Amino acid sequence: MRIARSLLAACVLAFAIAVALAAPAAASTPIAKKLGFTCPFPLIGLQKLDVEIKASFEVPSAPGGTFTTADLAVAVTVPDKSTRGLALVGAASIEGTASAGVTLANGSLTLPLALPLTVAKTAVPASGPFTTNASGSVPPVQLPNAGKTTLTIGNFSTRLTPKKANGSATGLGSFTSDCTLDPGQDPVLLSFDLGSPAAHDYGVTGSTTLKALGATAPLSGAFAVPSFSPAFDRTRAEFKVFGFVPGTADLQFTPDGPQTGELGDGFVAHAKLALAVPQVTLFGLPVADAGCRASAPIPVDLRTGPGFALATGGPVTGTYAIPPLAGCGAFTAYLSSLVQGEGNTFALTLTAR
Repeated sequence: MRIARSLLAACVLAFAIAVALAAPAAASTPIAKKLGFTCPFPLIGLQKLDVEIKASFEVPSAPGGTFTTADLAVAVTVPDKSTRGLALVGAASIEGTASAGVTLANGSLTLPLALPLTVAKTAVPASGPFTTNASGSVPPVQLPNAGKTTLTIGNFSTRLTPKKANGSATGLGSFTSDCTLDPGQDPVLLSFDLGSPAAHDYGVTGSTTLKALGATAPLSGAFAVPSFSPAFDRTRAEFKVFGFVPGTADLQFTPDGPQTGELGDGFVAHAKLALAVPQVTLFGLPVADAGCRASAPIPVDLRTGPGFALATGGPVTGTYAIPPLAGCGAFTAYLSSLVQGEGNTFALTLTAR
């Protein structure tokens, strides 16, 4: 019985590998790839198994599209010794579930995935080798970014049950096993460069609201996709301190380092902005040095809204926090108290040009 359990574990884990590798991959042509895994077996220790994966893939022509997997077939040949071990415990079939670990990398996006898969019921002959075949449901995956795209196989876990001809479980019951990819292999099932999307240039109109100051300043400028780079013109907010002291604050938002984002039917721009406040007045008198600025970059996600189209433009909004000011001179602390805080907004309209 101990030998039978070991052989059964080998058989089941081999089948589990097949299912675990039924993960999404993408390429413009079919692939057939073999990989070796090391699996821990009860009583007989670590064993090495080979698995063959076949599939056809369709790759989008530009970022924002999806890639799909078709004709997926994963086969493992179960050796005669494992077949005889299954027969010793009265197993007429094996079935179960698996969770495969894969990593999708698309430009700046790295997405670990755990794919729940089903081990199809497979008949077990009395002797001789037999082939187990795996299939899984692989939903389409959107690729938002231009650049190198890869899909990499990782480790996996299985939960399987051998069953007798009458459908009842054998004395082994159900058990879980884990396998790891052997070192020195290329675990990448897919690797390709996704082309750059079409460039779009927009004019910008709109406003930014400074919550703590109780003021709104008009905004104009430009915005480029897919660089996600804003170019705002200098603007001025008019406000009143204590409800009656008139004041103005000049604002200049500029990109702080490379800008990133995701592009689909619309986009999300992960902007990081420097804010300069080169002039502040109270009662018409300047009260800030020319080097007055936000003491840290301002992160803000600028998201397209309903009605936006890449070809024509549309609404874009975002919310941001202003950190304390620095370099404003003798009134730095006081001016910071007027403007710093959360809940500030951008309300923009982009127009293609």
